[in-house]
Amino acid sequence: MPTSAPRDRREERTATSRARILDAAVACLVESGYAGATTLRIQARAGVSRGRLLHHFPSRDQLLVAASRHLAVERLRRTAARADELERLCGTERLDRAIELMWETFSEPHFWAAVELWTAARTRDELRGALLPEEREIGTAIRAGMDRFYGPDLVAHPGYPQVRDLLFTSMRGVGLAYALEHRDPRSDPHLPLWKQLARTLLDAP
Repeated sequence: MPTSAPRDRREERTATSRARILDAAVACLVESGYAGATTLRIQARAGVSRGRLLHHFPSRDQLLVAASRHLAVERLRRTAARADELERLCGTERLDRAIELMWETFSEPHFWAAVELWTAARTRDELRGALLPEEREIGTAIRAGMDRFYGPDLVAHPGYPQVRDLLFTSMRGVGLAYALEHRDPRSDPHLPLWKQLARTLLDAP
């Protein structure tokens, strides 16, 4: 009987080369911005042939959107790991720690990669069309991950969805300021304000 081993090896090589391309694209996007994340630069960093890159991603925008999704998936994995450390906490202690962990995500590479794509999409219809459904899907997954951060008691509060979204949009706006000023986000003056706001609106004990 024919063996599936050769096919399995081909599939493994395909998956490996795709992952290398996506990792290289993310690195170029974060380090050099949208304009600097060219297919030639990504190809060189990934160490693959031109044909291999085009086989996986026929256009640059498709590649960069896929790279953004690739990074978001990794972010969600890290979010799940972080949520595990919150399981033993409750009340104000859990709320404060959840807000700290949530804020940390806005200084990680995935955030700046997304910012580069959002900015480019403002004037590129094709990129915007490809990015928008991905962002909506990822946004749903991110909100689910945030719910794990806060835990069932806080999530059950009737005002929780509004507080969660308010914190998210506020953190995203504050995070953008770090593009101009490099400082330690752990000492940001908004952090205690977010905690106090959430405690008040969610009646955290």
